[in-house]
Amino acid sequence: MWEFSPGFGWRPPVHARRPLPPPAPLASPQSSTSINLTDNPLSSTPSSNPKARNDSKAPSLSTSSTPAANNDHSPNSDPTRPDVTQCDAGKASQDGGTTTTSSSAAAASSTVPALPPTSDPPPPYQAANMTTTEKWTSGSSEPERDTWSKKVEFLLAVVGFAVDLGNVWRFPYICYQNGGGAFLVPYCIMLVLGGLPLFFMELALGQYHRNGCLTVWRRICPMLKGIGYAICIIDLYMAMYYNTILAWSVYYLVASFSNQLPWTTCDNPWNTINCTLTADVFNASDKSLTVSPAKEFFRKEVLEVDRSHGLGDLGPVKGSLALCLFSVFVLVYFSLWKGVKSTGKAVWVTALLPYVVLLILLARGVTLPGATDGILYYLTPRFQMLHKPKVWVDAATQIFFSLGPGFGTLLALSSYNKFSNNCYRDALLTSSINCLTSFLAGFVIFSVLGYMANVQNKDISEVGEEGPGLVFTVYPEAIATMTGSVFWSIIFFLMLITLGLDSTFGGLEAMITGLCDEYPRLLGCHRELFVLGLLIFIYICALPTTTYGGMYIVDLLNVFGTGNPILFIVFVEAMAVCWFYGAERFADDIERMLGTRPGMFWIVCWKYISPTFIFALFVCSVTLHDGAASLGLEPWAEVLAWCLTCSSIICIPLYILYMLFTTPGTYRERIKAMIKPEEYVPPQLSQVNPNYGTHV
Repeated sequence: MWEFSPGFGWRPPVHARRPLPPPAPLASPQSSTSINLTDNPLSSTPSSNPKARNDSKAPSLSTSSTPAANNDHSPNSDPTRPDVTQCDAGKASQDGGTTTTSSSAAAASSTVPALPPTSDPPPPYQAANMTTTEKWTSGSSEPERDTWSKKVEFLLAVVGFAVDLGNVWRFPYICYQNGGGAFLVPYCIMLVLGGLPLFFMELALGQYHRNGCLTVWRRICPMLKGIGYAICIIDLYMAMYYNTILAWSVYYLVASFSNQLPWTTCDNPWNTINCTLTADVFNASDKSLTVSPAKEFFRKEVLEVDRSHGLGDLGPVKGSLALCLFSVFVLVYFSLWKGVKSTGKAVWVTALLPYVVLLILLARGVTLPGATDGILYYLTPRFQMLHKPKVWVDAATQIFFSLGPGFGTLLALSSYNKFSNNCYRDALLTSSINCLTSFLAGFVIFSVLGYMANVQNKDISEVGEEGPGLVFTVYPEAIATMTGSVFWSIIFFLMLITLGLDSTFGGLEAMITGLCDEYPRLLGCHRELFVLGLLIFIYICALPTTTYGGMYIVDLLNVFGTGNPILFIVFVEAMAVCWFYGAERFADDIERMLGTRPGMFWIVCWKYISPTFIFALFVCSVTLHDGAASLGLEPWAEVLAWCLTCSSIICIPLYILYMLFTTPGTYRERIKAMIKPEEYVPPQLSQVNPNYGTHV
């Protein structure tokens, strides 16, 4: 019989589970016990494997107070790889000399409790009551990793990353396009079976191993380290075009600081003879020829895209957009240069301000004429739409790209958590906030679309658009007709900027953390300079997106640079964790952190449902959506587009081949070494129970 545990699902009954060992008494100061970490904790005799005894990465620990008996290295660290977040502490320890190191190590070792050789590590709730050393000594080669100053800063960072521009410009559109309120049925199903398990998996993976997207694969499946490099390339592409969209918002924000919004009239130099005010559309003889002043402002003044003829004729860089893009990168730099210390302060503004503005805009929107019709159009369920496969594919796509697993961001952000942090509760909370925000944004958007349909005497389906057109033409057009339009425009585009900044923080932090963890001496110890150099490089790469044809590059990077590749990469990531490393073993890791083992629901999702969910989504994305046709690409541009897609995916097989040719031994020995994760004991567990070692 299985029993149901709230929050973690079905679990074996209490009498069927192995009882937890009671905490052992503290060792006597006079006693000295040497323990080898590679010994099986279930065995009462030391390991007889000579290789295990001679393993330099698993040194013996001693509870002796004699300095000579102490080992300077952490139980699980590689002496050549110091923690990247504590370079200053490492330098300070070197200046302190050998005496300080030895005395610190002796003081730390005297507080470690001695446990019998056959005992298992106590869970966090028992470990909290034991006398342990929470931080490594100053002479350790792997000092403690930086952590968030407050738990709420981590939650705000995750929510800020997940809630982005797509929640505002994409979810409302596909919701009413795929059945209105009925769309919430496949949306919630895809959330529970596909999005949430992957979201929880990345948070737990980063928190347990406390590494970025590159280094973590040594402890999961070494030959799939190419996943980390692929993630870095995708994050690079995303930073190139996503920050340009923020630059458009900055342009609009600056233009809003005037007595009259520039897209209110048709008397500007960029307007054409087809420019028609919103109030005059109803009286136009041919409505198909009318163009709103907001649309002409976006295309002819902000982008000047009409002066380009496609990817083959981009034109020169537009100085005003390049300056707006530069201001975005300045904001990003001063939010990332100090790591979680600076990001944790920035998210208080960038994560909370959008909700304040959304509520203000909602309060204004529901009072507009026709707002009720727009909201009813948004919510009215059309259940006959649910038999169409496209509805389910759109629901899966929306929930996946909204939560954002696979970009390495969740892995990086959670790696700065405390070891015993309840990441399960965080996953439920932040994913729920993300989905509710999308739902709330729908009310804000459709209340205004209903108003626009009422003013122009059109059907709501005729005034709605998906993507940038919704927030850069339709909504500004509606704002221009409101009383106090300047104020509403300022707060709306300020909301867009803060929504986007959180997401670009997350994407760049994933790349920065991964590279700093992988190259700690070269990059980690000089984070400020590294971040500065990286952002300068990305800014130079992003300058083509500020040309007259920059919008073509933005669309190309969005569809082919990040859209298709990330689905395949997440599938390989789920396969590596759930099949190579093992879902059961991963559940054991979570139990060591939280004291409670995930139920069968999570294990089944990780093993079967989530990988199938992602692979099916990847196949549908490639076969059902012709990105080249939708963008109108020429043959040479289509080849370039698929090269963009392959540029990140190819990192995975290339690294497998690299390991295959550089790993010594026979073919079978190479394969075994390539898939075998390195031994790893989290410092928090090894300090509570120095006898504990990783075992299968």
